[in-house]
Amino acid sequence: MSAPLQIGLVLFPKVTQLDFTGPLQVFSSVPGAQVHLIWKRTEPVPSDSVLTITPTVTFADCPQLDVICVPGGFGTDDMVNDEEMLAFLRKQAEGAKYITSVCTGSLVLGAAGLLKGYRAATHWTAMDFLSAFGATPTRTRVCVDRNRVTGGGVTAGIDFALTLVSLLVDRRTAEAIQLRLEYNPAPPFNSGSPDTAPPEILALMKERMATAQLRRGEMIGRAAARMT
Repeated sequence: MSAPLQIGLVLFPKVTQLDFTGPLQVFSSVPGAQVHLIWKRTEPVPSDSVLTITPTVTFADCPQLDVICVPGGFGTDDMVNDEEMLAFLRKQAEGAKYITSVCTGSLVLGAAGLLKGYRAATHWTAMDFLSAFGATPTRTRVCVDRNRVTGGGVTAGIDFALTLVSLLVDRRTAEAIQLRLEYNPAPPFNSGSPDTAPPEILALMKERMATAQLRRGEMIGRAAARMT
């Protein structure tokens, strides 16, 4: 009997819960898979909403994973310079079959030196930061480049996870999970991308995120400088 797939999603303060709960639901439906929620400690971790999440295992006790996944959120701005996080990702990457992320989690992979020379997806607001880590930004919902599989912003996590299951197991399994979840999106508006959103909505979001973007740029600059 083959060993169960070991799939791990890393947590951190101010993680965007939908970045990992979408993939978590998909991965938890893979027959025989063991799914871990990982952080430095097993005390509850605050997300960027009212929800708190309890990790199931610590960095120190985490088994070797087949899949390591870093979700996104405003907390990634701190994680790109968190040595304990980056060291854990580098260690897991040595034996993982797939090194993955959702949303701005790709910035953390980049800061760990794991995206240099790879194409990668991320949230539309973070595209300009990937190149600081030697990655090629790719404006797709899911980007597969060898064993790096990265998802775009937030809701792309479900697309990412289903794609990854098709690679890990097979398409039949991925399609069955999609049907179980009734994942058949039909959004009420066509404003889910900067390419399709009304100009005034795009301008509004850019204005609201301007301060956060400046801080992110500073943190990415620090992380990139440390790599060199």
